[in-house]
Amino acid sequence: MRTHAFACLGAALVVCAPGFVRAQSADSTAAATPDTLRASAPSSTTPAAKSAAGHNAGITYLVPALKDAGYSVSRNPARFLHRVSFSPAYGQFGENELFAFRFGYSPNTWLGYEVALGHNPADGLHALMHTFNVLVRKPLPGRFQPYATLGYGMLTVYPGQAVNADPVTKNALTFGGGLELYIRDDVAIRGEIRGASVLGQELNSPGTVAYDYREYTIGFAFYRSLGS
Repeated sequence: MRTHAFACLGAALVVCAPGFVRAQSADSTAAATPDTLRASAPSSTTPAAKSAAGHNAGITYLVPALKDAGYSVSRNPARFLHRVSFSPAYGQFGENELFAFRFGYSPNTWLGYEVALGHNPADGLHALMHTFNVLVRKPLPGRFQPYATLGYGMLTVYPGQAVNADPVTKNALTFGGGLELYIRDDVAIRGEIRGASVLGQELNSPGTVAYDYREYTIGFAFYRSLGS
């Protein structure tokens, strides 16, 4: 009896199974109507889609107000007021190449403060020059803006592979001037020439001796206004 019962149950499953599968398939097809598919498709008007479209539509400007200004330059001296700057540069210090990074702040239209870090690599030794500088300018109504600079800092010379030789640090005074060519109000090409007097002592000689060097750099300057 038990064998006949299992046989009947198996036969019933074989007969009903195709109908059950077709019913499940029909339900799935009915659920996936065109209206349902359109509702489930991501809309291009959602906030996420709008955000992605807006992000790809253009670039982000350092000064948002300059987005539609192109490459024009303002003639208003107030563009030098309350702004910060970052200026990478490459050049020469003495007879060796120089890599420099400068960070500045302008509290008003004619005065600026700047911290500079320069690396002067060489074959047998290398040096780090870090200075605090004051920049003075007279704003002009154009793209070319000259300025003068004066600073004080420290020059640390590392002896490289020399045995039992410690780094030597000397005081340094810097002075010179530069010229900025503004591409826009927030971007400029910057060239600068400085003299550097490194104060030290000669071997077995009393007193202080000044060693004079020349520094030439060119690079970019990027500005961001902090508001009035």
